[in-house]
Amino acid sequence: MIRSLEDPPLRRLADRGLGLEAAYEMISSELLLDGSARLNLATFVTTWMPSQADRLMAQTADKNMIDKDEYPQTAELEARCVEILANLWHAPASEKATGCSTTGSSEAVMLGGLALKWRWRERMRAAGRPTDRPNLVAGINVQVCWEKFCRYWEVEPRKVPMEKGRLHLTADGAVAQCDENTIGVVAILGSTMDGSYEPVKEISDALDQLQQTKGHDIPIHVDGASGGFVAPFLHAFLEWDFRVPRVASINASGHKYGLVYPGVGWVVWREPSALPGDLIFNVNYLGGQMPTFALNFSRPGSNVVAQYYNFLRLGFEGYREVQQACHEVAVYLSSEIAQMGQFELLSEGKELPVFAFKLKDSVTGYSVFDISERLRGRGWLVPAYTFPENLQDTAVLRIVVKNGFSMDLAGCLMADLREQVTMLEKNPRPPVPLVDEKNRESFRH
Repeated sequence: MIRSLEDPPLRRLADRGLGLEAAYEMISSELLLDGSARLNLATFVTTWMPSQADRLMAQTADKNMIDKDEYPQTAELEARCVEILANLWHAPASEKATGCSTTGSSEAVMLGGLALKWRWRERMRAAGRPTDRPNLVAGINVQVCWEKFCRYWEVEPRKVPMEKGRLHLTADGAVAQCDENTIGVVAILGSTMDGSYEPVKEISDALDQLQQTKGHDIPIHVDGASGGFVAPFLHAFLEWDFRVPRVASINASGHKYGLVYPGVGWVVWREPSALPGDLIFNVNYLGGQMPTFALNFSRPGSNVVAQYYNFLRLGFEGYREVQQACHEVAVYLSSEIAQMGQFELLSEGKELPVFAFKLKDSVTGYSVFDISERLRGRGWLVPAYTFPENLQDTAVLRIVVKNGFSMDLAGCLMADLREQVTMLEKNPRPPVPLVDEKNRESFRH
């Protein structure tokens, strides 16, 4: 029975509930105030899946991923996904790569970072050296989850700043920060700032040279949150994965270019020895011995099932076609924006299908924040933000092209962008302050 919606309590339990339909209608109506996920060009997260995936996820949402003894086939699908990714990322068969699913790359990088710290600590103890000053080297463009890792597990973050013309970590910049206390170097395959790949092979070669001269054997963790599901299909000859011997572990987000709804991530280690045994717990739970390495316990198996569904339905060629289509749309958009005359491209979408652009210095009557606000009025969510340390005075717009964003929609976006820029030029505004550091992180998710 539908009850009155008049004055329903919002932040406490009512004496009597609204009932099935009334509660549904109330929540459904409120959610209309959200932006359209398909027009969200800020997020890297998947916003479209086929209806068959929706059905599979609904059928498996009640299965607890941690109960591997009760849901052995769901556990088997997870194991198959890990093996598929290890093969995709060229893990040597002889080294028996290992890995697991996670709730996303944020959890995956925590696990990868912990493994780096534990391995470093073992090496230092074996050498009779102190273990109280670990550090981790990365570019300042790393996702905030790496900052969380360093703070939560007491690791000194050594972040290499950006400079004009250099928007991510380079080999020289990484090596300059390394010493005997460095647990690892994080190389990002697809920066959230501009979509560019960091040069994993060059960083590895520089670390090889550092080991020869100073004896520091420093592993690499590749944060492939986005690029781990793009580079294998579009940049097959790029050496960034386990073909580089110094790469110890890789993470990726299944819910980004893995094409699954949030949240599922993956982390793979090239060999069992890269994952210290002390980090793995064997739990006698619900009738079976269960090895577990995670920061959470219960979570639905539906996203892992959806990942395996994508692997089966698409195969290598299907993934390549999807990512190629995203690439073509991104390059089309960046080239059209470059031709408008008001903008300067900082990337073109040729690595990740993601690119950033800024207003030319000669444009002073409006800002990228004005453009972002006006596009939002048309339903487009295009983030405007400033770069971090050393480039705080550079404000940009960024567009993320994902599966489901067609060339037709790209044409609609360009028409709206041209119209809003024309209106701003006819009605210029005074300059506004750039966003501060506290607000910068919001765009990355």
